[in-house]
Amino acid sequence: MADRVNTEWITEQARLLGFDLCGVVSTDVFPELAHFQSWIERGFHGQMKYLEDPRRQNPSLLLDPVRSIIVCALNYNTEHPYSVEAAGVVPDGGKRGWISRYAWGDDYHELVWSKLNTLELLLKQTSLTPFLSRAYADTGPVPERVLAKYAGLGWLGKNTLLLNRELGSWLFLGVILTSLDLGSGEPVQGMPSFDLCGNCRQCLDACPTGALVEPYVMDARRCISYLTIELRGSIPAEFREAMGWQVYGCDICQDVCPYNRAAPRSDLKQFQPRKITSRETLLLPQLEWLAGLTEGEFQEAFRGSAMKRSKWKGIVRNAAIALGNAGLSRSKAADAGAIQTLENRAKSEDSIIAESAEWALSRI
Repeated sequence: MADRVNTEWITEQARLLGFDLCGVVSTDVFPELAHFQSWIERGFHGQMKYLEDPRRQNPSLLLDPVRSIIVCALNYNTEHPYSVEAAGVVPDGGKRGWISRYAWGDDYHELVWSKLNTLELLLKQTSLTPFLSRAYADTGPVPERVLAKYAGLGWLGKNTLLLNRELGSWLFLGVILTSLDLGSGEPVQGMPSFDLCGNCRQCLDACPTGALVEPYVMDARRCISYLTIELRGSIPAEFREAMGWQVYGCDICQDVCPYNRAAPRSDLKQFQPRKITSRETLLLPQLEWLAGLTEGEFQEAFRGSAMKRSKWKGIVRNAAIALGNAGLSRSKAADAGAIQTLENRAKSEDSIIAESAEWALSRI
């Protein structure tokens, strides 16, 4: 009896589970990973020490033996304006913040993880050959984007993200490492793995902090996503004004990418902006509300959200910086509440929050 488990069967099962793309790659030497250590040595990873894990440069260290890697992608783009479009129609005189698109809804790790686990279970129920496997949903030392490229899902763009000609870059990635020898499939949906960025440099030119120091190279220490999520201390003064209204992550290099202009929308309810209170959603939330959250309120509001990663201190710090960029004026009655919130935060026992609020007040 022939074993039904092959690349075609796997990609079909992934599609039935709701994944938008799926491909398989044999373990091999991936050229991009050869440059990763030099990127680390340049200090471009900042405080993200977890990126120094040697397993990230060698997937075979994650599972012994690993012969094939299944890579799945899930589109999270929803029917709402991009940040570069929404900036022109912000209500409340600009006192709103921007949260990265991927964090509007439920924590994507859980959704992708659930689908991967189901696919892994189907593999074990169907395969005639016993095998080892391990799944990751952005939860381990795995170079997902590199693996996705060689699994035929797309190419690595100048903004360092995976790009697909049909779906753009709004993609969550998950992988299953397996000891099965599945071979490598053909490029997904006719999607070549070679570079289609051409001479375009819109992502580099649009980055407010110059994080894309050259095509295909990011200095994470300058990236707004890093500054608002991974950085635990004070945000360097040189980047504060350039951060604008960003309070969690940044979408600008994706917003301006030509391949995202007509990117399809997902109607998954888990990716829609979640409603936090009767007045607040995670699409254009009020900065005054974010800056004034107590730690308990933060824990309650962001339970089951990817935004937990910034922690309460980070969100309050980021909201204070954004209020400093909001053009507040003491002569405007509508700004009184936000200014009072900043004045309260300037008295915080936490030195990072206090200093961020003081900076914002100095801009009024």
